[in-house]
Amino acid sequence: MSSTDTPQHMPTALIVGASRGLGHAMAAEFLGRGWNVIGTVRDASARTLLHDLADRAEGRVTVEYLDINEPDHLAPLRARLADRRLDLLFVNAGTTNNEETPIGEVAADDFVEVMITNALSPMRVIEALEDLVSPTGLIGAMSSGQGSITNNTTAGREVYRGSKAALNMFMRSFAVRQAATQRGFALLAPGWVRTALGGPGAPYTVEESAPLLVDVLLSQLGTPGLAYLDRSGQTVPW
Repeated sequence: MSSTDTPQHMPTALIVGASRGLGHAMAAEFLGRGWNVIGTVRDASARTLLHDLADRAEGRVTVEYLDINEPDHLAPLRARLADRRLDLLFVNAGTTNNEETPIGEVAADDFVEVMITNALSPMRVIEALEDLVSPTGLIGAMSSGQGSITNNTTAGREVYRGSKAALNMFMRSFAVRQAATQRGFALLAPGWVRTALGGPGAPYTVEESAPLLVDVLLSQLGTPGLAYLDRSGQTVPW
């Protein structure tokens, strides 16, 4: 290397919720594409697939602890990451209740749990960590096609649908507040994937889905504004 050369920047992605399923698979995909990865797990005492990935990654994967439903966890995580520059912050979180229960029969505790986990907590994470993201970086969250009001022609999973629609609205407000920046913002609708949430009957596997979702996120780097996109990069109607 000559005296005028500089080391090439290796981009860094923070995947919130990367212990298993799509979050873990996306972390592995970013790693395979030459990124450094920071992934969070919810249980500090449990061994996860993310730990296994870190063991093989020669220092390029960092495992952090965060329960997104515990706001007190955010400031310590922010402090631990203070010296890291993020090119991508992506929040992967989701839960649901009995999908057949109509909204008028949903217990208040179930409603609150789903709405906090799927809508409020991801935005708390984004608000707490967004200043670590490069001015031209990307901030995203895992939404769902079921968060589309336009596409709701079958009902079912009503609290889940409402929580993802709420996440979409909150993310849109956040993006509007950052309209003067060059950052990109993305909401992903991954389709029905065979995860703990999606169940064994889902048509798509985690292995085939993760590369597509990473492709979509990478396509939004350097593109300011908010996009709501499916696994093929097509716009989902709000």
